[in-house]
Amino acid sequence: MEPPIPVLPGTLDLLILKAVSLSQEHGYGILLRIEQISGGALSIEQGALYPALHRLEHQGLLAGEWGVSENNRKARFYSLTPSGRKRLKDDSAGWERIVTAMSAALRATAEGIE
Repeated sequence: MEPPIPVLPGTLDLLILKAVSLSQEHGYGILLRIEQISGGALSIEQGALYPALHRLEHQGLLAGEWGVSENNRKARFYSLTPSGRKRLKDDSAGWERIVTAMSAALRATAEGIE
């Protein structure tokens, strides 16, 4: 199996929003969900995740509430707000455009350029 790919700058928030859009999760659950949905290719460090969660909650993109995790520990569970859903939609569309453009650029050959 390939080693995890470093997360590109500016993608952590989008990955968190996507993970939380799939189900309400606590911090560690979000880490696991990102690994799961990326097929194990992406791994997020806890030291990067928790500040991002606080920032997204402060921006009104996530709502957090305290609960009890599956291992019976107190944990903060996050869900998307309407603003978070809009940001996820907008940012996803932007990344799709970037991926399409980059793929086209990387497929270019000298013969195809005039």
